[in-house]
Amino acid sequence: MSQVFGDLVQQAKDALERAGIEGAAREARILAAKAADIPVDRASLSFQEVVAREAQSKLEAFIASRVLRMPLSHITGTRAFYTHEFTVTPDVLDPRPETETLIETAFESDFQHVLDLGTGSGCILLSLLAACPDAAGVGTDVSHRALDVALGNAARLELSDRCLFLTSDWYSDVEGQFDLIVSNPPYISAEEMEDLQPELTHEPRQALTDEADGLSAYRKIIPGAGAHLRPQGRLLVEIGWTQADQVAAMFETSGFTNVNVAPDLDGRDRVVGGIWPGVEAIFPQIRPISALFA
Repeated sequence: MSQVFGDLVQQAKDALERAGIEGAAREARILAAKAADIPVDRASLSFQEVVAREAQSKLEAFIASRVLRMPLSHITGTRAFYTHEFTVTPDVLDPRPETETLIETAFESDFQHVLDLGTGSGCILLSLLAACPDAAGVGTDVSHRALDVALGNAARLELSDRCLFLTSDWYSDVEGQFDLIVSNPPYISAEEMEDLQPELTHEPRQALTDEADGLSAYRKIIPGAGAHLRPQGRLLVEIGWTQADQVAAMFETSGFTNVNVAPDLDGRDRVVGGIWPGVEAIFPQIRPISALFA
């Protein structure tokens, strides 16, 4: 007996609801569409289409993985972020909607050269470059596997000629100066890891937590940024929603001006940013070399 696509969707929905998966109806359409090789945007119009016999076994495997709380993006292999689809694997952090706040904040000022620290899938850097045809950038990560994912995403978005990916522990192998530095570092404390959603156990732990108080990465990124920013360049970092005061204080202590906090769509503190004034602003008593010849 032939099976239609709508049967697969219902089967997936029932199984996901029994497992307590939020958004079961939406996820059921996505999983069934992948199993039946139907574009997700055509799922609602394809309920009466007859599907291939192997779609059933594929869907059963997808459901089994999702019930074990494997992230949906790891099953489908992609995640929608900002205006593009990105390849996602267990080697990179699953891009989340709140990180789009970092993208929107970056667009508040012009930039040509951007550095993305801890790039993962490359979704932040590549989203910025895709929207700014004249910009170029560098993405760094300590994970070779993560950089392979980022390289693949750059190629698929036809951005390879405008970006470079480096294996680097924050700034350790970075040269040059940039108009903009961005980062979504691991900011979950070791204590908080115990209470996170089970889906996060499938993501790289080092991209989530510093195994300490959640602030270790900022203690390296913020003081080190000045050496890699042009005067009036900006540093933007994503934060946990309770960390704004502590991270903003690090910006001010390190010499940044116009330090501000941007909320995400849920109204929670999400991005801290500041402007690097340059050496002359911090040490006004030192005259620029050019002034000696004026």
